[in-house]
Amino acid sequence: MSARVRLAETPEDIGRCYEVVCELRPHLQPKPFVEQVLRQQSQGYRLAFLEEEGKVRACAGYRFSESLSWGRYLYVDDLITASTARSRGLGGELLHWLRAEARAAGCAEFHLDSGVQRFGAHRFYLRERMDIIAHHFALKL
Repeated sequence: MSARVRLAETPEDIGRCYEVVCELRPHLQPKPFVEQVLRQQSQGYRLAFLEEEGKVRACAGYRFSESLSWGRYLYVDDLITASTARSRGLGGELLHWLRAEARAAGCAEFHLDSGVQRFGAHRFYLRERMDIIAHHFALKL
């Protein structure tokens, strides 16, 4: 497990993750981002980050859950490496850390969704031996 990966548990650490997370979620603003992460943490959300040279370079928002279809699983809500730090193995390092977390928590499966337009991310997930197992449907209410 990487010593460079930590959980963002304080408002300060959550705020440090904003710059990276907003590359994936550009609609977010700094103060509401911290407030929302804190709210989601009360519901089981965790925000992990990989730090290099004192800067946050990659982030992953995730949660543990259980379902009839998958049993106990880890679901990744958000996984992003800063655009300035890509293709250096940091995303892979964070993904491997997440897998270790899932195994340690007794998860039978590891899941994430990825927007259909994120071709680079899809190549990465496939290289990491992940399978495309479903289409995700949504309806805005």
